[in-house]
Amino acid sequence: MVVFFTSKAVSPPVTIYMGRDKVENEELLRYGLPTDVWFHVDKLSSAHVYLRQPDGQPHGEWDKLPSALVNDLAQLVKANSIEGNKKDNITASRVIYTPFPNLKKTGDMPVGQVSFHSDKKVKRGEPVDGNDVERESDQVAQAHVPTRDNAIVNRLNKTKVEREVDHEAEHQERLRLEGRKKKANAIERASRIFLLSPRY
Repeated sequence: MVVFFTSKAVSPPVTIYMGRDKVENEELLRYGLPTDVWFHVDKLSSAHVYLRQPDGQPHGEWDKLPSALVNDLAQLVKANSIEGNKKDNITASRVIYTPFPNLKKTGDMPVGQVSFHSDKKVKRGEPVDGNDVERESDQVAQAHVPTRDNAIVNRLNKTKVEREVDHEAEHQERLRLEGRKKKANAIERASRIFLLSPRY
């Protein structure tokens, strides 16, 4: 079972998903999208929580996400960590996040464990105002959770949906749609070139 949430902290809303357990997390590691972002409590056991944006990444690249959105994900990760949920305002309540392609899984790792290809592509939380959506363009939202915010967790839990997912079928359908988009773009490009080419 995969658990889905919807965050309306930003517009358009985004999908958040996580596995029910570490076995399901292994499946999710095989089928994430290059634009997905992975969240986890630093150095503690927690749920693997993923952000999936709508097409076109309207909320920016993984390292420039709005603070309100990062805060939603950080609260959800903390709430789904038995040990992290009990800790307040210390290093253990930091949440880390990285783009999905940076996750590294080798055969000798236990089920549910991951590492990173590049530590430079991992954001580690520092204290910020979770409600601060207006930021300078060079600032990056950080995922530090001083305390659990039940209002946020409850808002997200109201959108919670659990369902069986055929990961392979969804992957194949996604590839088909991407192929159609590429073909349509190629036809459009060829049409423009034809229309712009001189006639003799």
